[in-house]
Amino acid sequence: MNEVKENQVDNKAFTEDCHKVLMAVSDALYAIGGKWKLMIIIAMARGNKRFTEIQRQVTGISARVLSSELKELEMNGFIIKKVENGYPVSIEYELLPYSHTLEEVVGAMTKWGMQHREKIKSEHSPGKLKKDKKA
Repeated sequence: MNEVKENQVDNKAFTEDCHKVLMAVSDALYAIGGKWKLMIIIAMARGNKRFTEIQRQVTGISARVLSSELKELEMNGFIIKKVENGYPVSIEYELLPYSHTLEEVVGAMTKWGMQHREKIKSEHSPGKLKKDKKA
Protein backbone atom coordinates (compact mmCIF):
# COMPACT_ATOMS: atom_id res chain seq x y z
CA MET A 1 0.00 0.00 0.00
CA ASN A 2 2.87 2.34 0.82
CA GLU A 3 4.39 1.64 -2.59
CA VAL A 4 1.17 2.67 -4.35
CA LYS A 5 1.08 6.01 -2.49
CA GLU A 6 4.73 6.69 -3.36
CA ASN A 7 4.00 5.92 -6.99
CA GLN A 8 1.03 8.33 -6.97
CA VAL A 9 3.21 11.08 -5.46
CA ASP A 10 5.89 10.43 -8.12
CA ASN A 11 3.28 10.53 -10.89
CA LYS A 12 1.83 13.79 -9.55
CA ALA A 13 5.29 15.38 -9.40
CA PHE A 14 6.00 14.14 -12.92
CA THR A 15 2.68 15.54 -14.16
CA GLU A 16 3.31 18.91 -12.49
CA ASP A 17 6.81 19.05 -13.96
CA CYS A 18 5.46 18.16 -17.40
CA HIS A 19 2.81 20.88 -17.07
CA LYS A 20 5.48 23.48 -16.16
CA VAL A 21 7.58 22.53 -19.18
CA LEU A 22 4.57 22.60 -21.51
CA MET A 23 3.48 26.01 -20.20
CA ALA A 24 7.00 27.43 -20.61
CA VAL A 25 7.23 26.16 -24.19
CA SER A 26 3.74 27.47 -24.91
CA ASP A 27 4.74 30.92 -23.60
CA ALA A 28 7.89 30.89 -25.74
CA LEU A 29 5.99 29.86 -28.86
CA TYR A 30 3.42 32.59 -28.22
CA ALA A 31 6.17 35.23 -28.09
CA ILE A 32 8.47 34.01 -30.89
CA GLY A 33 6.59 31.23 -32.65
CA GLY A 34 5.49 31.14 -36.22
CA LYS A 35 7.35 31.29 -39.46
CA TRP A 36 8.57 34.87 -39.35
CA LYS A 37 9.35 36.32 -35.92
CA LEU A 38 12.83 34.88 -35.40
CA MET A 39 13.72 35.54 -39.02
CA ILE A 40 12.75 39.20 -38.55
CA ILE A 41 14.83 39.44 -35.37
CA ILE A 42 17.82 37.84 -37.12
CA ALA A 43 17.50 40.26 -40.06
CA MET A 44 17.35 43.19 -37.65
CA ALA A 45 20.36 41.90 -35.70
CA ARG A 46 22.30 42.03 -38.97
CA GLY A 47 21.63 45.74 -39.33
CA ASN A 48 18.33 45.94 -41.19
CA LYS A 49 16.25 48.63 -39.50
CA ARG A 50 13.80 49.92 -42.06
CA PHE A 51 10.62 48.14 -43.09
CA THR A 52 11.72 47.64 -46.71
CA GLU A 53 15.18 46.41 -45.66
CA ILE A 54 13.64 43.82 -43.37
CA GLN A 55 11.14 42.75 -46.02
CA ARG A 56 13.93 42.38 -48.59
CA GLN A 57 15.99 40.18 -46.25
CA VAL A 58 13.13 37.99 -45.03
CA THR A 59 12.31 36.34 -48.33
CA GLY A 60 8.65 35.59 -48.95
CA ILE A 61 7.07 37.75 -46.25
CA SER A 62 4.30 40.09 -47.39
CA ALA A 63 4.09 43.70 -46.24
CA ARG A 64 0.87 42.98 -44.35
CA VAL A 65 2.36 40.03 -42.46
CA LEU A 66 5.59 41.91 -41.72
CA SER A 67 3.61 44.82 -40.31
CA SER A 68 1.60 42.48 -38.08
CA GLU A 69 4.69 40.58 -36.89
CA LEU A 70 6.55 43.82 -36.09
CA LYS A 71 3.60 44.97 -33.96
CA GLU A 72 3.62 41.65 -32.06
CA LEU A 73 7.39 41.81 -31.54
CA GLU A 74 6.99 45.35 -30.21
CA MET A 75 4.14 44.27 -27.93
CA ASN A 76 6.34 41.48 -26.48
CA GLY A 77 9.25 43.86 -25.80
CA PHE A 78 11.72 42.65 -28.44
CA ILE A 79 11.75 45.76 -30.64
CA ILE A 80 10.76 49.41 -30.64
CA LYS A 81 9.42 51.50 -33.51
CA LYS A 82 11.14 54.87 -33.86
CA VAL A 83 9.39 57.58 -35.86
CA GLU A 84 11.30 60.73 -36.82
CA ASN A 85 9.10 63.56 -37.95
CA GLY A 86 10.36 65.44 -40.94
CA TYR A 87 10.03 65.25 -44.64
CA PRO A 88 9.79 62.47 -45.42
CA VAL A 89 8.83 60.79 -42.16
CA SER A 90 11.51 58.27 -41.20
CA ILE A 91 10.51 55.02 -39.49
CA GLU A 92 13.07 52.57 -38.13
CA TYR A 93 12.79 49.51 -35.94
CA GLU A 94 15.36 48.82 -33.26
CA LEU A 95 16.08 45.70 -31.23
CA LEU A 96 15.71 46.16 -27.49
CA PRO A 97 18.14 44.53 -25.05
CA TYR A 98 15.52 41.86 -24.28
CA SER A 99 15.92 40.49 -27.82
CA HIS A 100 19.46 39.41 -26.92
CA THR A 101 17.98 36.77 -24.61
CA LEU A 102 17.17 34.87 -27.83
CA GLU A 103 20.80 34.50 -28.97
CA GLU A 104 21.21 31.05 -27.41
CA VAL A 105 17.88 29.89 -28.86
CA VAL A 106 18.79 31.14 -32.35
CA GLY A 107 22.24 29.52 -32.10
CA ALA A 108 20.75 26.17 -31.11
CA MET A 109 18.12 26.37 -33.85
CA THR A 110 20.75 27.29 -36.44
CA LYS A 111 22.94 24.34 -35.48
CA TRP A 112 19.99 21.93 -35.47
CA GLY A 113 18.66 23.31 -38.78
CA MET A 114 22.01 22.76 -40.49
CA GLN A 115 22.25 19.21 -39.13
CA HIS A 116 18.69 18.47 -40.20
CA ARG A 117 19.26 19.83 -43.71
CA GLU A 118 22.36 17.63 -44.10
CA LYS A 119 20.46 14.59 -42.81
CA ILE A 120 17.62 15.11 -45.27
CA LYS A 121 20.02 15.76 -48.16
CA SER A 122 22.02 12.62 -47.40
CA GLU A 123 18.88 10.48 -47.10
CA HIS A 124 17.55 11.75 -50.41
CA SER A 125 20.79 11.74 -52.38
CA PRO A 126 20.83 9.61 -55.57
CA GLY A 127 23.52 7.26 -54.19
CA LYS A 128 21.50 6.59 -51.04
CA LEU A 129 18.35 5.80 -53.02
CA LYS A 130 20.20 3.21 -55.16
CA LYS A 131 21.61 1.51 -52.05
CA ASP A 132 18.15 1.37 -50.46
CA LYS A 133 16.62 -0.27 -53.54
CA LYS A 134 19.25 -3.05 -53.46
CA ALA A 135 18.55 -3.83 -49.80
